Amino acid sequence: MKKKILVLGGAHIDRRGRISGDTAPGASNPGTWFEEPGGGGFNAARNLARLGFQVTMISPRGGDAIGEMVSEAADYAGIDDRPFVFLDRKTPSYTAIIEKDGNLVIALADMDLYRFFVPRRLSIRWVRDAFAAHDLILFDANLPEETVAAIVAKAHSLAKPVAAIAISPAKVVKLRSCVGDIDYLFLNEAEAAVLAGRQPEDAEDWPPLLNEIGVRNAVITRGRRELVALGPGRAVTLQPPVAETVADVTGAGDSLAAGTLAALISGLPLEEAIRHGTAAAVLTVQSRHAVNENLTPDLLNEALALVPKVRILH
Repeated sequence: MKKKILVLGGAHIDRRGRISGDTAPGASNPGTWFEEPGGGGFNAARNLARLGFQVTMISPRGGDAIGEMVSEAADYAGIDDRPFVFLDRKTPSYTAIIEKDGNLVIALADMDLYRFFVPRRLSIRWVRDAFAAHDLILFDANLPEETVAAIVAKAHSLAKPVAAIAISPAKVVKLRSCVGDIDYLFLNEAEAAVLAGRQPEDAEDWPPLLNEIGVRNAVITRGRRELVALGPGRAVTLQPPVAETVADVTGAGDSLAAGTLAALISGLPLEEAIRHGTAAAVLTVQSRHAVNENLTPDLLNEALALVPKVRILH
């Protein structure tokens, strides 16, 4: 039987401008424009659906053409889409400028609508039923702080594992009050530094620092440097392989979270789960889309050959 995953969080439009030549700050740069549905939670949800899981998505959405585009993408991905639609408001958006090598220059997040996902919406009967019917709860930090805390509390009251995607340094602070109760936390080094209050240089220093603030299980990505993963009584690092081509880094962290979670809830240990997550991220950066349109369990298994074994810290 397929495992069921409930995702709550960002599902909006991603707009990405890619600079064609060398970046010239403060000037007009020739380039191309591209847009598609995105959002941390939504990207992870689509990856999980492509990997064979039964996924339900709950997110706020505007009553506009962009909201309809997101809904169509959810249907296409095979996701059970359950939006809260606000007819008089616009669907959130993320607008990024990307260098020709695929790396982010700057981004603007217009996410005001997410503040209307207040905790009392979790008490709606069909939402309560969704929590009870799924095997794992995943959310992202686009949601309000009080809603994040309520999601974690509701998941734990039902003995459901709960996972979180930090989204950005500005939004990771919403997780502080409940970080010790999050079963799986996915964040990059800048987000981890905000949460912990400082940023160590060496990978070995991350596990004890995060343990000090109550983090139990986490994966910290560090760009092209070794990522760090910690779980109960163990910590490992993994050197991400260099992708043959980097089309766009958008969605890489979301796919890493999805690939890792998919392996964990399938029974694989942490050291193998992060290899699966890394393989998913490698496939994502090779695609111009935030979710690789060719992702399948078989393709992920092929990509595992590119991913080295972990290094055990303790």
